[in-house]
Amino acid sequence: MTDFETKDDVWQYLRTARNWGRWGDDDQLGTLNLITPEKRRRAASLVRSGRIVSLARPFPTHVAANNPSPAQLFTTRVARGPHAGSVVDYTGISCHGTASTHIDALCHVWDEDGMWNGRKPDEEIRFDGVRFGDVASYGDGIATRGVLLDVPRHRGVRYVTQDRPVTGSELRSIADAQGVALEPGDALVVYSGREQWDRENAPWGTGSLDVGRSSRPGLHVSCLPFLREADAAVLVWDMMDLRPNGFDLAFAVHAAIWAFGLALVDNALLEPLADACAEEGRYEFQLCVAPLRIVGGTGSSVNPIALF
Repeated sequence: MTDFETKDDVWQYLRTARNWGRWGDDDQLGTLNLITPEKRRRAASLVRSGRIVSLARPFPTHVAANNPSPAQLFTTRVARGPHAGSVVDYTGISCHGTASTHIDALCHVWDEDGMWNGRKPDEEIRFDGVRFGDVASYGDGIATRGVLLDVPRHRGVRYVTQDRPVTGSELRSIADAQGVALEPGDALVVYSGREQWDRENAPWGTGSLDVGRSSRPGLHVSCLPFLREADAAVLVWDMMDLRPNGFDLAFAVHAAIWAFGLALVDNALLEPLADACAEEGRYEFQLCVAPLRIVGGTGSSVNPIALF
């Protein structure tokens, strides 16, 4: 596992380990290329008890400290004669942030070298949507083996704290302790105890969205080599990047999007999944994620489903 001491160490690693061109210069699937038909068949074989667990948070329509731009839901009654009718609605959401469960498209973030596969933001981003790496590229859906890494249970604590972020070497130790062998194309689900944190503290993610001023517990930048070496296809997490990240980086673990082409499912609801894994006595399952086909979209609300 790579250890980082300086910001330059991180930059050097990202540039040497990135997946640009691995699946062709015009690829818009990134690490989802690792989910082969055989991978999907093997993931389906993990469904034994038929238990189903949703990993999605409720549609965030209420203003909160960690939800300054709430989703919108408006309903309208439509008459269908004197004694009949229907109700229809309008929904709208600011996809990203810390309140809604969503998947990030490959266009979502970039660094000074460019977006995924080296595309230039000035050429690919328009007011009415992006032209490369949009979430519609994920429109066929994701079905693969999910592996939960339960950090609080491994540590014997209630939740991850600011002074002790989740590290890459720790994730490897958790996988070993749980007896799960990581495989290319897996969806790695990292549970940090966000629900219990919210019960005992100010809601997670309440800090400013300004990276330089916000503060929250989460995953350390050392998780990047772990994700790359595991050849993960998807990262699903409840707490996201540790802030501040200690390296003055605009993006820490989120850099896996533009560097590795990794699909990220942010703000997942993972406490029910952790409970289910403990009760089932296993930490692997089939995971299904179905993004909306939003042409030009930078992300999509999702309802990830774990099947045991």
